[in-house]
Amino acid sequence: MGRKCLFLALSAAASQPSNTACAFTSLGGNVALGQRRQCTARRAVPTMIIGPAIRRMKEKEAKKKMPTASEEETLNESSGLRVGAGAWKWPPVWPYADELWLRPDEIPEATPSVNPMELINGKGPGLAVDLVEKPKMDTMAFWAENGADDTYITGESTEKLAAHIGYYLKDGMDVLELGAAEKSYLPDGLKFGRHVGVGANAVAMGRNSALTESMVVDLNDVTEEVEVNSEELRALGYEKFDAIIMANTMDFLTGPREVFKTCWRLLKPGGVMIVAFARKDAFSSKFGKAQTKMWTNYNDDQHLWVAGSFFQFSAGAEGWEDLKGFDISPEGSKSDVPLIGGLIDKVTSSADSVPIYAVQATKVQLSEDVNQDDPARSFKEQMALQPTLDERDKVLLAPRLGRAWKLAETEEQRSRILENVETLPAIYESLIKMDQFAFPFQLQAQLATNLCTDIDFVGNEVQIENLKMGLGLAKPSEEFWKPIGSATADMDPEDKVNLLSHIVPRFGGTNPAMDGAATNFLSGLRPAVAVIKGKCSNISNSDAQLVATELLAAEILKPGLSTKAEFAAWLGELTEGEIQEMIKTRKAYRNDAAEAMAEMQKIRKQMQEETEARLKAGREELIRAAEERTMAFDERTGTFREIVK
Repeated sequence: MGRKCLFLALSAAASQPSNTACAFTSLGGNVALGQRRQCTARRAVPTMIIGPAIRRMKEKEAKKKMPTASEEETLNESSGLRVGAGAWKWPPVWPYADELWLRPDEIPEATPSVNPMELINGKGPGLAVDLVEKPKMDTMAFWAENGADDTYITGESTEKLAAHIGYYLKDGMDVLELGAAEKSYLPDGLKFGRHVGVGANAVAMGRNSALTESMVVDLNDVTEEVEVNSEELRALGYEKFDAIIMANTMDFLTGPREVFKTCWRLLKPGGVMIVAFARKDAFSSKFGKAQTKMWTNYNDDQHLWVAGSFFQFSAGAEGWEDLKGFDISPEGSKSDVPLIGGLIDKVTSSADSVPIYAVQATKVQLSEDVNQDDPARSFKEQMALQPTLDERDKVLLAPRLGRAWKLAETEEQRSRILENVETLPAIYESLIKMDQFAFPFQLQAQLATNLCTDIDFVGNEVQIENLKMGLGLAKPSEEFWKPIGSATADMDPEDKVNLLSHIVPRFGGTNPAMDGAATNFLSGLRPAVAVIKGKCSNISNSDAQLVATELLAAEILKPGLSTKAEFAAWLGELTEGEIQEMIKTRKAYRNDAAEAMAEMQKIRKQMQEETEARLKAGREELIRAAEERTMAFDERTGTFREIVK
């Protein structure tokens, strides 16, 4: 029996009277001291074994639960501030696997089978896993059937949450409540100007006297990375509410980013959104079938940070500020001993209250104008709610767009850059598919920036389709992209990507002068390569193609600069030294891109190794738990029983 299983078994035994002891007592005889000690030992947790372990666990848990908020941050805040605004740290991309948003009955079944190749190679039986997909849960049907039940926690926990909400919300406010049911967690006497409830059960909301109006909405019906797919919520308008509260609802959300994006749009600038939740098992007996794997897999401390991440990955630091996490649990609601299998915590916690937490942030007013002194920040704000873009992409794009905006020579160019921020999701829909081809993130950002800064790029379907053909994500056209690919076959991939930013805007634009630009570029490419190779006898095919495409892009693809005849005359005047200098400058850029790619590959490899290590550890833990498990909880009797092996 492993140490954890031994501890659970002993703890379970300690909570139940011993049949042996009862038998001795019923005899009424004198039991020898040694016999009594022997019986007692079967029931009690041995102090000399468990005591030091409990002490170490308490110390470790106390360190984990130390507040990460400064004394200054606690001023003018409700009690229980646990995580201050400056303590949150986030990865550059959405960190959660899709499977974390599955409900228990949606999790695919793993069917083990023997791997024949393992047997053939003499390695013994191998384990191959076939995943059997499960149908999606009907969220609204579940809540229609179960949502009219009591969904409200009681006792001191309710009072603590109501006091916390009352600290930040005032009379006369217009408030939106997501996950509304039969009662709201509000202090007595607090009266809102408007209190709109959004829930999954009309009967439950009908019993809530605090609501001034209500609507049934499936918060799990979302448009990925955009919003909740609800006409009722859209009809509420934009920036209409002073505050949004969402209590004990986070555990049921399968599209949390989209819910938080929707809340950001509905909230007024300066308005607060408060997300509260109880201990992870507070509703598991009633509504466990609707809780996500994220909720059941993570503990309460992790839930605090997960809730904070929903703010970060919905509108970022540009859209939210003053992100804070609170532990507002009543005294006595949590055990001094860390949760082990749920047993000790349940035994020692108060039955009338449960631990409760809140994470909240304030909406930032985003400026529609570009800050002359800090355009990069302005572009970061403009990208705050854009779908498809990860935080990593926004960090790379913002300074590039800001620099391009500063270098723009006309207001028309600046306006187009600002307008083209809206095209970034469509661009990145293609670029993210290039990740598997070791296409560095920095180079992706540079290509996207170059496209956005081109006056003729509008991000329409024709241009995006040509972008895909140029990237090799769609079948290349016979009349243009196929011959372009042949004529630039020796160019490095990075140089071809840069060429795309010159060519793609020439298609599908509104400028009539562009109609023949791409055709002239193609017809002049092979002759230009031949001229350059004639001037530089030792030049490689790749360098000759690079110089030719760069010169043609600069002179022929831009209307009004050079005619074909003028370009040919200018090209004939170039010296070998001038051509070699062009190559030298271009290679410096290429080396920078290579270093960026090496760093990206290093990060990717590390992430892959970490993922594989977690999966391996999880598999080993499941096997070990199955082998070492000696006790099981019997739901019929409410006691633990020994597993007979």
